[in-house]
Amino acid sequence: MQVLGERETSGVATAIAVLRQRFGDRLQTGEAHRRQHANTITWIANEPPDAVIWVENTEEVREVVRVAATHRVPIIPFGAGTSLEGHINAPRGGLSLDFSRMNRVLSVNERDLDCVVEPGVSRKQLNDYLRDLGLFFPVDPGAEEATIGGMASTRASGTNAVRYGTMRENVLNVTAVMADGSVVKTAQRARKSAAGYDLTRLLVGSEGTLGIFTELTVRLYGIPEKILSAVCPFATLEGACNAVIQSIQLGLGVARMELLDIMQIRAVNSYAKLNLDEKPTLFLEFHGTEAGARDQVENFKAIAEGEGALRFDWAESEDERRRLWKARHDAYWAIKTVWPGKDALATDVCVPISRLAECVVETQKDIEASGLIAPIVGHVGDGNFHTTPVFDRSNAKEVAAVEGYLERLARRAIAMEGTCTGEHGVGQGKVKYLKAELGDGLAVMRAIKAALDPLDILNPGKILSA
Repeated sequence: MQVLGERETSGVATAIAVLRQRFGDRLQTGEAHRRQHANTITWIANEPPDAVIWVENTEEVREVVRVAATHRVPIIPFGAGTSLEGHINAPRGGLSLDFSRMNRVLSVNERDLDCVVEPGVSRKQLNDYLRDLGLFFPVDPGAEEATIGGMASTRASGTNAVRYGTMRENVLNVTAVMADGSVVKTAQRARKSAAGYDLTRLLVGSEGTLGIFTELTVRLYGIPEKILSAVCPFATLEGACNAVIQSIQLGLGVARMELLDIMQIRAVNSYAKLNLDEKPTLFLEFHGTEAGARDQVENFKAIAEGEGALRFDWAESEDERRRLWKARHDAYWAIKTVWPGKDALATDVCVPISRLAECVVETQKDIEASGLIAPIVGHVGDGNFHTTPVFDRSNAKEVAAVEGYLERLARRAIAMEGTCTGEHGVGQGKVKYLKAELGDGLAVMRAIKAALDPLDILNPGKILSA
């Protein structure tokens, strides 16, 4: 693979000049635009592109790729900029492709329960569009503005994954522009196929390093007849995790199971003006028929009470449910508000469900021993949890403590046959853990990257180290 130099700029000026003739004011090189299109959320440094281009269709993406390939200029796809591991950074400069104008719902196939969208369609926009049809798209990573293209790129999941699966299960096919400018549609709309390699699964989760999405076909679901939400505090963190493990092992159809530790509850109470007990707590949601949802509730209550559940507080109205889940989704901003002036770094790991309690409890002990503030919150129904260390970036001792903690967290999850990232993706932030997790599989990934993108122009510096 012919790799571009770390900050090689040869050809960039020429490529920008050529593309400016085609895109006019839709190509911008001002610093403000460029910095807005690089990492802004976590402690990974902001590395802006040389230019930003607002594309409007597949053919325009193809034109940009062909010019970029001719001049060996990197291309970085940009959805809404909500990623947490530096996916949108441009460590070698290049062109940021902004998909905010490719935000159309192209078709809805109600009888087949799927739809075709452009990559810039946000999760909220899609569900608003579908609501009157009695349908919804269930993958919910917490950021309403997150785009379908970006979610597919990082193989996102979120709060509904325990019942409806992740982007891996919910993307039927993608149309992608490849590094040579060719346009590939990875599959048809059939729910299964035995025709050749699974190109959809290859590209979903590739973080823009193998191809650039321009259309996606995703699964839809009927809006449930009955939705019940509850808050369930527990005497211990381990008890909350064990209740989750048992409910999954027994096959209860819980739609959402979110864990918040004491520190995260404290932050949520302050930020969202709630009055929850400062105890390890599960936020729960049950979907189904009137009778089915209530049966699920009773079954879960029996399990939870045996693991030290203190009580159940119900939120059956739409407004109450929205307030509850907004509080959960705002967990990161609650932390930033409760500890003002501090940096906060959101990270995630995922382990087999049987190891969940062990991993969470060990992680909390590690936090306490390290003297850190690092609230825990997670989509524990599939073994995935997040932790957000709070620290002062200007304090070398605090930074070193956080770095050591993050290293131990990732290694702990991998040692338990888990992963260093359940849904945030690798980006730049977790490249160093892939060898330990994937072993010789990393060489296979390098071979695929070299075959599909020999000039290394598609989002270079992500997933695979140089």
